[in-house]
Amino acid sequence: MTERGPVVLILGSGPNVVQAAGWHRSLFDHIVVINNAWQVRPDWDALVFPEDFPAHRMPPRVGPDQTLVDASAFVPAQNRYGGFVFAGATMAFTTAYWALAEYRPGVMAFMGCDMVYPDQGPTHFYGAGAADPLRADISLRDLGAKSARLSVLAALQGCACVNLSGDVSRLMFPRCDAADLHEVTEAGAVDRHMVGTLLARERALGYATPDGRHDALQERADLEALDALDRDWQGLSGPATGRAQSGGRTAFPTGQSPPAV
Repeated sequence: MTERGPVVLILGSGPNVVQAAGWHRSLFDHIVVINNAWQVRPDWDALVFPEDFPAHRMPPRVGPDQTLVDASAFVPAQNRYGGFVFAGATMAFTTAYWALAEYRPGVMAFMGCDMVYPDQGPTHFYGAGAADPLRADISLRDLGAKSARLSVLAALQGCACVNLSGDVSRLMFPRCDAADLHEVTEAGAVDRHMVGTLLARERALGYATPDGRHDALQERADLEALDALDRDWQGLSGPATGRAQSGGRTAFPTGQSPPAV
């Protein structure tokens, strides 16, 4: 059996991400933070942020062992896994695909990435913020399906995706406690033939995003074809196991993932 890859913690800006502040660093090989989540704990390794992230919200100091990851790095990484239309053009997924390419992890653990926004109370750990994943966009019609696709493509690399959150979530990953991450078994078998079929269907649509932008596709995209792909990625991901749950929707196990890259 091959040696498992590193454990990567990915922190978003959901209200519950503050729980990660007290987790022992030894639980993780790499900590990747998205946008404002660098504020949660100072020992992050990589900060991933989009072009429109305000300069005044960047960390005042960046350590010699810390990396700033912008579009020049994450756009080609996400395109390696099929591009933004199919992978989901929001930072939780963009960051995950970058981490998948950069670290070749054995486990990707998510916290503060549930993408659920209450009508009342704080929507982010710092207060109120924009619900970017819920915007009208052809790549975000089914966030659960996009997470299923991610888990399948990750599993092809031997990486299990887990959700450390105990809250309602659109991530269709099994749940896990941070203390148990090093006991997570490697991702299960993947139907590589079916994965290849789905990726071929994506390529046939011709929705490449070499620069990460897909505005020109919004009006002409075949929504029925995109929805059918979402359904099939969910079906390929498999039934829920363990404590996995997703706010009334089925959550998927760590047993499947993307093209060999």
